[in-house]
Amino acid sequence: MSDSENGKSEKLQWTAEEDQKPERAIVLVPEFQGHQDRSREARLEEAVGLARAISLEVVDAGVIPIRTIKPSTFFGSGKVDEITGIIKSSEIGLAIIDHPISPKQQQNLEEAWHCKVLDRTGLILEIFGARAQTKEGTLQVELAHLNYQKGRLVRTWTHLERQRGALGFVGGLGETQIEADRRLIQERINKLERDLAKVKKTRDLHRSKRKKVPHPVVALVGYTNAGKSTLFNLLTGANVMAKDLLFATLDPTLRQLNLPQGTRVILSDTVGFVSNLPTHLVAAFRATLEEVIEAELILHVIPILLQNPNVLV
Repeated sequence: MSDSENGKSEKLQWTAEEDQKPERAIVLVPEFQGHQDRSREARLEEAVGLARAISLEVVDAGVIPIRTIKPSTFFGSGKVDEITGIIKSSEIGLAIIDHPISPKQQQNLEEAWHCKVLDRTGLILEIFGARAQTKEGTLQVELAHLNYQKGRLVRTWTHLERQRGALGFVGGLGETQIEADRRLIQERINKLERDLAKVKKTRDLHRSKRKKVPHPVVALVGYTNAGKSTLFNLLTGANVMAKDLLFATLDPTLRQLNLPQGTRVILSDTVGFVSNLPTHLVAAFRATLEEVIEAELILHVIPILLQNPNVLV
């Protein structure tokens, strides 16, 4: 993590040196009382799959029953202490909680466990950042990441009382480090939104030109890792990344396809969806959503071996 004494903006992502080797991680899946739309095994498998999608070394994982969320640490004190022992003995550097947590809960857990903590939103953002290839995809992911990061500048800063821009009581208070960081992040967010508006105009122009050609659009949709890209490559002869990973594909891809009856269509491979996707991350799927909305036919891809396909319909 960055040194707050240097006055630098707080960094959520790990450094380049840390990226050179797989991070040892523990995956924690909270289970709340009441109806669950999926089995605990399915939820645990998905959470571990998300972690492995960015090449984390998952050394421990489990489902943790929760009656009530503790405002300060999310988990109860006994469970926090138990996980502390696991993290220390297994030399774990990253704890992933498969549920949104507040900035204060993240801070308190990092102090208790002496490791980095990511919630479900943060983990999905890390995956998006690793997968985005197009200009629009990269801009959207950065925008989502900054909006997420802006609300989490609540860590312990030893220099917060050092006000900048004011001498004594003349002129009022200056700007704290966190305020400065939020201002810089907001300036970057504003620029990204302007850049995305330009990209959207270009995409709309391309789509309007495509509509002039009488070829219907067929959009492949479905859960992430359902096999959409594999089917897309098989039908079109394309070479879209198709791996047994969650969110292997993020940016939409279009190719022409000649059907046996002689009809020519445009086949669209879209990013897969995942359960409990944070609503404020949906903007990162804008390109895919618009391709689906404009399609004449939506082809829902569901794995035949799925235990409960109705969950994904």
